[in-house]
Amino acid sequence: METEKKSSVVSDVGAWAMNVISSVGIIMANKQLMSSSGYAFSFATTLTGFHFAVTALVGLVSNATGLSASKHVPLWELLWFSIVANMSIAGMNFSLMLNSVGFYQISKLSMIPVVCVMEWILHNKHYSKEVKMAVVVVVIGVGVCTITDVKVNAKGFLCACVAVLSTSLQQITIGSLQKKYSIGSFELLSKTAPIQAVSLLVLGPFVDYYLNGKFITTYKMTSGAILFIFLSCALAVFCNVSQYLCIGRFSATSFQVLGHMKTVCVLTLGWLLFDSALTFKNISGMILAVVGMVIYSWAVEAEKQRNAKTSPQSKNSLTEEEIRLLKEGVENTPVKDVELGETK
Repeated sequence: METEKKSSVVSDVGAWAMNVISSVGIIMANKQLMSSSGYAFSFATTLTGFHFAVTALVGLVSNATGLSASKHVPLWELLWFSIVANMSIAGMNFSLMLNSVGFYQISKLSMIPVVCVMEWILHNKHYSKEVKMAVVVVVIGVGVCTITDVKVNAKGFLCACVAVLSTSLQQITIGSLQKKYSIGSFELLSKTAPIQAVSLLVLGPFVDYYLNGKFITTYKMTSGAILFIFLSCALAVFCNVSQYLCIGRFSATSFQVLGHMKTVCVLTLGWLLFDSALTFKNISGMILAVVGMVIYSWAVEAEKQRNAKTSPQSKNSLTEEEIRLLKEGVENTPVKDVELGETK
């Protein structure tokens, strides 16, 4: 039992580590690919289509070679999930285009309380005072180190609302689909990735044209840009798999809270690799965010231990009527010889 518990902890840490490393890696690769000082590939939605195409290909090869099993999930649920997920991607891109970076960060931070409310509405999930306190600390910490100017307009606000609601719903749906159909994270991803890849590759170029006024066909590919596109796609496979894995193992709320560790890592690596400014405000916000994450991890673990203590008692406790019936059953049952199977 102790060995299984240690193995589970190692797997949990491995899933989080894969998600953080791959997410930070893909942000750094995309920064080099999309920035004007890099390769100026400004087609984010189409690039996401490439990501899901490669992920779908990996899933297809895995199923064909028998490395993963394919389980049935109704097509309408996969289509519904893909629509919500694509709305999340498009909404985020439009929100970033129409709003200031400061308001964009606020909208991303609002996902934590939105996920909490949606899990309460959809799954009747309740949170302890310690968990709520940790969430507030994380939100304040990340807000302090990321939010600068805050400008908003009606269109931008609407896009931000669509992005927050669809992203929150997408992450909750990942967990509920895995539980509902007893399907693994990679198996579910291999079913949703082809639908998202086709839809994003068809619609993505038009979305990108609306965002930056250029079609991808006008972009002049270089060997360096192609290399970084392949790198971005490879990291996206690990990022997508680890996202499904983490939400399946934990919850959408935990994924949001501990996921802000990526924000801290990105700010730190931006300072180390790209000479980005790191002020006292950034540093104090990051420290506060990390403290909040530690408190959240402790609060969730404490809640699990409380539930583990109360659960066996409720299962093993018998009413007086059940005890009386058991006694009567024992007294009235003839004693049998265990070896011979004969009634004495």
